[in-house]
Amino acid sequence: MGNELNLMNIYSFITPLAVGLILLEILYCLVSRKNYITFADAITNLGTALGNQCVNLLVVWTVVTTFGWLYQYRFFDLPNTWGWFLVLLVAFDFLFYWFHRHGHTINILWAAHMSHHTSEEFNFFVATRASITQRIFSFTYMWPLALLGFRPEAIYAASAVQLLLAFWHHTRVIGKMPGFEILFNSPSYHRVHHAINDKYLDKNFGEIFIIWDKMFGTCEKEVEEPIFGALTPPQTCNPNKIYVQYWAMLWRDCMNTKSLWDKVRLWFMPLGWRPEDVRNMPRFRVNEKTFKKYEVKVDSGRKAYLIVQAALGVALMGLTINLQLPFSVAERVWLSVLIWLMITSWGGLLEKKNWAWKLEGTRLALTVFTLVYLAQGRGMI
Repeated sequence: MGNELNLMNIYSFITPLAVGLILLEILYCLVSRKNYITFADAITNLGTALGNQCVNLLVVWTVVTTFGWLYQYRFFDLPNTWGWFLVLLVAFDFLFYWFHRHGHTINILWAAHMSHHTSEEFNFFVATRASITQRIFSFTYMWPLALLGFRPEAIYAASAVQLLLAFWHHTRVIGKMPGFEILFNSPSYHRVHHAINDKYLDKNFGEIFIIWDKMFGTCEKEVEEPIFGALTPPQTCNPNKIYVQYWAMLWRDCMNTKSLWDKVRLWFMPLGWRPEDVRNMPRFRVNEKTFKKYEVKVDSGRKAYLIVQAALGVALMGLTINLQLPFSVAERVWLSVLIWLMITSWGGLLEKKNWAWKLEGTRLALTVFTLVYLAQGRGMI
């Protein structure tokens, strides 16, 4: 029993570590007066993360369903031990390298992945900037693991561990790590991956290991100051626009091209490919020479309010995704809707939209009513 892997312990271990890293980086920046974190970007990143976590309830169901079905046809019965879990992590990272690489080279996969690259900063908050569609696509690359005999819940746990091991790469605080970087990915290598410098484009796709990039010719060292962001920057604090930006670009091309064949193949063509008859339609794009950082000034009152709401939002997200709590599917869906209204209003407040405070007041009232109703229904008040 001592060698048996406790999958539940993995999740309880990962979350406080991620929160701890964010707090340590904030403290370091305050003490050293480093301008590595901007308020608007941090709140925006957190907002995308909360929305993504609600969608992950669907991801869990998908993994359990599809991987459970594939697991019936497994070639081997692999034990659920720490040793085999390490093997699983290596295999998971190898397959993820190919998903990640294809995610930067195929239109539909870039649409699923791009959200993570749209921040123009680089810090632990950026690690939380998430897509609501990427994990559905990425898990299709992991199907062979279930056929090999790895349990579905172990595959999902490996995904969580890989996310944590990728989390610490998102910082400017840590410099180069020469010995470590022989085999493993590092903040320096990952800064290159997030940069739009011409020489850095489409490099360093590994998450845990950099060895895959060295093997397959996509490794690039950090030699010049990275410019962070995306070549088609969203220039917004609204998580919804960040989630759908590239999907919307592809959809517009799909609707405007007259060729039925182009409407289909557009999604699966190399990144940036557009049908001939829509290539002259404007699409905002930058490069390392034309890039101009998107900046949002936030007054002290909004900052204080959003800091409090961010803490409450994380707590609400915790309630929503905690499967140990006796909430029905409908109740979890409604709580997810409230979270979506919350992160939408955050974006509006950061950008000083006229509708933002009205939406915020409405969703606050709905949230209080919902929490009171849920508490009364379970005899808590």
